[in-house]
Amino acid sequence: MNPVLLLLQPLLAALTLGSGGPLARELGPAPNSWSYTGRVSAIATSRTNANLYYVGGADGGVWKTVDGGVTFTALTESLPSLAIGAIAIDPTDEKVLYAGSGEANFANHSRYGFGLYKSTDGGSTWSILGRKEFAGRCFSRIVVDPTAPNRLYAAITRAGGFPEMAAAKGHPRATGPVGVFRSLDGGLTWQHLKSGLPALSATDLCMDPQTPATLFAAIGHIFGNSLNGIYKTTDGGSTWIKLTSGLPSSDVGRISLDIATTNPSRLYALFTEAASSSGGSAYTIGAYRTDNGGSSWTALPDDVYQSSYGWYLSVVRVHPTDANIVFMGGLDLHRSRNSGSSWSTLYLPHVDLHALQFDASARLIAGDDGGVHRSSNLGDSWSALNQGLGLVQFYAGVSIDPRTDVPVLAGAQDNGTHLRTSDSRSAWDVVLGGDGGFTQIDPLDPRRKFAEFQGTGNLYVSAGGGFSWSGSGINSSDRNCFLPPYLIVPGDSMRMYYGTHRLYRSLNGGASWTSITGDLTKGSGAIRSLAVGTTDPNVIYLSTNDGIVLVSTNGAGSFRTIFSDHPGWPRVTRELFVDPLDAQSLYLATASFGADQVRRSRDAGLTFETLDGDLPDVPVNVIVADTRDFPVIYAGTDCGLFRSEDNGHSWRRYGQGLPHAAVIDLLLDPLRHRLIVATQGRGSWEVPHVLTASKTPRSLR
Repeated sequence: MNPVLLLLQPLLAALTLGSGGPLARELGPAPNSWSYTGRVSAIATSRTNANLYYVGGADGGVWKTVDGGVTFTALTESLPSLAIGAIAIDPTDEKVLYAGSGEANFANHSRYGFGLYKSTDGGSTWSILGRKEFAGRCFSRIVVDPTAPNRLYAAITRAGGFPEMAAAKGHPRATGPVGVFRSLDGGLTWQHLKSGLPALSATDLCMDPQTPATLFAAIGHIFGNSLNGIYKTTDGGSTWIKLTSGLPSSDVGRISLDIATTNPSRLYALFTEAASSSGGSAYTIGAYRTDNGGSSWTALPDDVYQSSYGWYLSVVRVHPTDANIVFMGGLDLHRSRNSGSSWSTLYLPHVDLHALQFDASARLIAGDDGGVHRSSNLGDSWSALNQGLGLVQFYAGVSIDPRTDVPVLAGAQDNGTHLRTSDSRSAWDVVLGGDGGFTQIDPLDPRRKFAEFQGTGNLYVSAGGGFSWSGSGINSSDRNCFLPPYLIVPGDSMRMYYGTHRLYRSLNGGASWTSITGDLTKGSGAIRSLAVGTTDPNVIYLSTNDGIVLVSTNGAGSFRTIFSDHPGWPRVTRELFVDPLDAQSLYLATASFGADQVRRSRDAGLTFETLDGDLPDVPVNVIVADTRDFPVIYAGTDCGLFRSEDNGHSWRRYGQGLPHAAVIDLLLDPLRHRLIVATQGRGSWEVPHVLTASKTPRSLR
């Protein structure tokens, strides 16, 4: 058997197992108080039924609506990856559906996939195809030949992140082939198309609907390459030529394009600058149009804006019945009614656009960082279609009110900080804007709440329950991990720590801060995780996004290196967990393939034991443990929640009904016998913390 399949088959088998234990309960938000949910990266609509859509969450799987967005049903909860990059419906049989896993938007949270998902019954059941060809990478587009529907084309990219492929987390196939692939048997087998076409990330793909052997591919490696550009085939992909007349030839990054259905000689394209490997700016280069099938292109007035991160948001869509009407999206949406000669700026309810599609009644459907929005007047006004659509991408740093089981405070990707106010999936108020990050609720005075948005020093405190906020100053020039971690020291609400590339301390509850260390990184990183001992608050653990794990046993007076090359994710994590009963006992999660995923030290990091056991080889983002009498350990992975009752020798999925989404944070609430599960793509959940009868802690007997 192929060695790659030998590698992937046991992993996929483990990741698709059903969950055991008690039932999980969805907490939400679905949507929040502003009618937003999480990022939508793909949309497919029926050609004949104006109420039938499929929506792909960036990390939330495939959803279906049969009533025009009034209600949605999740279809892929138990598949090994809920990161969706592309969806396509067979134009000859709309029960046949393809979903490409892996989101091709190149952010640190644009995760890898595990192959192509195919359904022949409208999404009720799925098979996983293309594991060898596509696992570890991402789909940007899937195209089905309307005259021969077993002929498919897929545009494949690297997983996202800065540095490159950080979102792949060391997947063993992350560096496999990218570009354009063709299948002649409905996705069972694939050919990598390379005759005249470079093996670089393909960021878009479209087909001439009248002559399906003619296709156009956008090769748009986001960090720039001299071979980036638009390529054309007239023989179904066997050979390709690069189109150059009138198009940019240098400093080209991501490219998006679309073809006019009613006039296939006309195409529109959007070019973006190349990004630097450190995440530098990538502004719009320009918009272009061809009226002769790509032989020559005309530059259009530059009125398309992608801010400085065009590698993340880029989409082009032509009206299905009027080739003169075209939309280009990025930070916001732009419309031309005269073939691109002039543009109008349209303001969606939420910024950062990733998908555009027309339904069968020519209504415009948009997928953005706030979910799904629809317009019946070509973008002049919009309505949200997010009711029940639980796609919120939380970051690490969830907190709860110790007095009651209702409030949860959590930060979400591009959707601010959310406060749960009652027992409903939609009872989440947005209390602070931006990208919501780490939160803290003062356990001694739960009216005091802390929240932040992206960047150094953007930390705020509320003394009145979370509805009015005041700033709390940190040096804004310090390096950060986008959303810096901070914490309240257990038992001392006035003492807090905050991590940039160095450590800050407050002795007055965050009113003022003092830097107490020098640079704790290798020189270019930032602190991504902090933990303090409950029994001894002078014991401080921290990790950096350039691989260092440190410990101080004297209140940050000095630090000792535990690891100097610990892999993981560039952004904020909760990978460090200190035993609440023993500050010398540390659990360490590793968010990477091919690594010791769960470790434990009983001597403040001098020695470690590995607790992986039979846990599938998948990144672990967070660890918590109930250590009363015997350890019950929970691992939040990129593919759901696992639990061990025997010191990590054996692991089982936990929480019936809990989606196989990326678990980014866990909070154990032993007094209420529950676990709060925060996912990056399916919102938050509550799972009962149930112990076996033979292992009930003395404190509960």
